[in-house]
Amino acid sequence: MRTILIIDDNKDIRENTAEILSLDGYRTLMAEDGRKGVEIAITQLPDLIVCDIMMPELDGYGVLHLLKKNPDTQDIPFVFLTAKAERSDLRKGMDMGADDYITKPFDDFELLNAIETRLKKQDILRSKYTEDDKGVNDLMKKLQSSGLFKMDLDSYDTHLVYKKQLLYAEGKRPKYLYYLKSGHVKSYQINDDGKEYITNLFAPGDFIGYVPLLEEKNYEDTAEAIKDAEVALIPREEFVQLVYNDITIATKFIKLITKNMQEKETRLLNLAYDSLRKRIAKALIDIHRKFYKDKPGQNIDISRDDIARYVGTATESLIRTLSDFKSENLIEIKSGKINIVSERKLEDLLY
Repeated sequence: MRTILIIDDNKDIRENTAEILSLDGYRTLMAEDGRKGVEIAITQLPDLIVCDIMMPELDGYGVLHLLKKNPDTQDIPFVFLTAKAERSDLRKGMDMGADDYITKPFDDFELLNAIETRLKKQDILRSKYTEDDKGVNDLMKKLQSSGLFKMDLDSYDTHLVYKKQLLYAEGKRPKYLYYLKSGHVKSYQINDDGKEYITNLFAPGDFIGYVPLLEEKNYEDTAEAIKDAEVALIPREEFVQLVYNDITIATKFIKLITKNMQEKETRLLNLAYDSLRKRIAKALIDIHRKFYKDKPGQNIDISRDDIARYVGTATESLIRTLSDFKSENLIEIKSGKINIVSERKLEDLLY
């Protein structure tokens, strides 16, 4: 059962609000002033706080300030109750980190809808995400499907990108967030020796190009279709506004992106120090999980050149190692496609 703390010096509003929430299945706590509210919040750690702005001793702004300073309470969703006359000052509270506000007088539906939305967002942000592009994509998909990201993916212009055509090029200024509807896409960089290094692989359902949009930088890599692809074009301004209009969502994105950069640095170090067999085994596992995890019996159908670029080796070296893997019954090769016979044995090579 979710717990809601109500902080309001008006007894009637406090008790009426508690009754509405209790009837909808919430456990309620009440405080008649800001100082008491802070004490209860710190000791009880409610799932959400509904707080009046104008109160004696410690007003709603002071409550929010103190709770945001405390690591134990800083992430608790905070909803202001405000009179119409106070709405002009509400921007202050939102800038301080409030999640929403409800104008008094309010009806039952308005109150319950605001609380349900904020708790849903909190659940999404508290979920565990892998510290890589998959984690960022999973977060974006949950925000979009929940309605917290107002992105109707069927309403945007779509663009067909044929095999070997570019989606974007290194050094160019980003204009869109891309949503991959079908096909496969790779991103890559060219090193000082003119060799291509694949930085990422994208499957249907992935968002592409969010890092330079959020960091306001030019692309640091190039994206190219490795199978005919259809992408939705989400305007840069719309995506950036969705993220930065909500400080808690923006913070989550920044944390995941930072960890994602660290993961990519680790991968570069592994390319330098791991044996070729380990690198190729890991690449086959990565590619299979990325593109074919939900397609039982479908073999890896990617060019040897692209696999070699993902590994960071010469194509000839890749082919020799694949031949070794085949003779060891780790993989099968039929009509140029690779079938992983034992993913567990390939994983064992990594340790």
